[in-house]
Amino acid sequence: MEPDLFTAAAEERQEKDPAASPLAVRMRPRTLDEVVGQQHLLKPGSPLRRLVGEGSGGPAGPSSVILWGPPGTGKTTLAYVVSKATNKRFVELSAITAGVKEVRAVIDGARRATGGFGTETVLFLDEIHRFSKAQQDSLLPAVENRWVTLIAATTENPYFSVISPLLSRSLLLTLEPLTDDDIRGLLRRALDAERGLKGAVTLPEDTEEHLLRIAGGDARRALTALEAAAGAALDQDEREISLATLEQTVDRAAVKYDRDGDQHYDVASALIKSIRGSDVDAALHYLARMIEAGEDPRFIARRLMISASEDIGLADPNALPIAVAAAQAVAMIGFPEAALTLSHATIALALAPKSNSATTAIGAALEDVRKGLAGSVPAHLRDGHYKGAAKLGHAQGYVYPHDLPEGIAEQQYAPDTIKDREYYAPTRHGAEARYADAVDWTRRHLGRRRP
Repeated sequence: MEPDLFTAAAEERQEKDPAASPLAVRMRPRTLDEVVGQQHLLKPGSPLRRLVGEGSGGPAGPSSVILWGPPGTGKTTLAYVVSKATNKRFVELSAITAGVKEVRAVIDGARRATGGFGTETVLFLDEIHRFSKAQQDSLLPAVENRWVTLIAATTENPYFSVISPLLSRSLLLTLEPLTDDDIRGLLRRALDAERGLKGAVTLPEDTEEHLLRIAGGDARRALTALEAAAGAALDQDEREISLATLEQTVDRAAVKYDRDGDQHYDVASALIKSIRGSDVDAALHYLARMIEAGEDPRFIARRLMISASEDIGLADPNALPIAVAAAQAVAMIGFPEAALTLSHATIALALAPKSNSATTAIGAALEDVRKGLAGSVPAHLRDGHYKGAAKLGHAQGYVYPHDLPEGIAEQQYAPDTIKDREYYAPTRHGAEARYADAVDWTRRHLGRRRP
C-alpha cells in the first residue's frame, strides 16, 4: 500500500471520536489560512499557495521546496495542509525509516500516474537531513524532470545537510520560530474549538504565561502541555487550569520573570556583570533563569557577543569567535539543545581574562570625532589612482611599509588634529600582553613615544 500522510481510516476515526487523536493533531490547520505564523511564506503567489493549486501559473509549474526551521514551527503542518488541499497525488516518506528502495518506488508510481492518468505527485519527505548523499542523489532525476514535486522538511541547516544539486533544484523556505502571540492564539483556539477542548476548561493569564514559557516557540509542545493540564484539571472536577495544576502536570515550576519588564533587563544585566566579574557560577545561575523563563535564546546569544568585545576583547581573542559560533549554533538548533551551547559560551567568557581596552579605545576616538577633531587626511595617504591625483599631491611621498626591512614606515597617518592622540591603552591581561608589547614597539618606530 502506498504510504500516505494520514490514512482515511484514521481520519474517519478522528471525526467520530476526536479524543482518539492528540490535541496537537486535532488542531492541525486544514487550510493555509488557518496556519499560525509563517505569513511571509503564505502570501498570494507563494510556492506553497501554488502547491495547493492557487493560481494557474500557465506553463510554469509549482516548484519543489525545502522547509527549514526549528521543531514545532509547522513544517509537517504545511505538508498536511497541502495534502488536504491539493488535487494532486500526495505521498509521504520519512527519512528515518525510508531508503533508496522506497524512494524509487514512489518515483516509479509517480511516472505511471503522470503517464497513465495525467496526475501529478507531491512527495513529502520528512527529516531529509537524515538521508545520506546517495539517498538524496536518488531524488535528483524525479525533481529535475518534475516527475514529483518535492516538499522536504529539515531542522538542520540545508547548506550543510542537503546536497547542492538538490538545493539548486528546489526553493529554500525558512520557517521562523513562532512568537508568543502566535502560540497564545493557538492555545485560545484550542480551548474553544469543536475539535479542540470545546470550552471544557479555561486558562487564566498566569497559567497561560507559564504555558508560553514551556512552549519556547514550539506549537506542538504548547498543545501537548495544554492537553495534559486540561485532563488533570477535569479529573479534579475543575473548570479552570490553575498554575499549580499546570506546574504539577508538566513537572516544571513557574519562574518569576517578566520578559517585557524590569526582571528581563535585571537578569540580563546580572548575567553580563557576573561574566565581567569572572563569577562563572553566578553567570550560570542567571543563564539558567533566563532559559527556564523562556527567554529568546537569540537575545542571550546577542548579549554574549557584546560581552566578548566589551569586557574581554584582546585579553582573549578567542572569546568573540566563541560567542559568534554560539549565536550561529543557537539559530540552527534552538531549545532545548541550545542551552548547552549557551552554557559553553557563558563559561568560556566568564573564565576568560578581561580587558575593556577595545571599548574605551573606540569610545575615546568617537568622542574626538564628535567634538569635530576629524581633520584632513594627510596628502600622502589619499587615493592616487585617478587621473589628476598626482597634480593635487595625492599619494605623493607615501612610503610602502612592505618595502622596508621591519615592515613599518615612519610617516604620519593620523590627521594633524589628533596626531598625538593614543586611544588604545592595552592591559597586560592574558593574550593582550603581546598587544601591549606590539603597540609600544610600533609607536616607537612610527616616531611617537608613549608618555
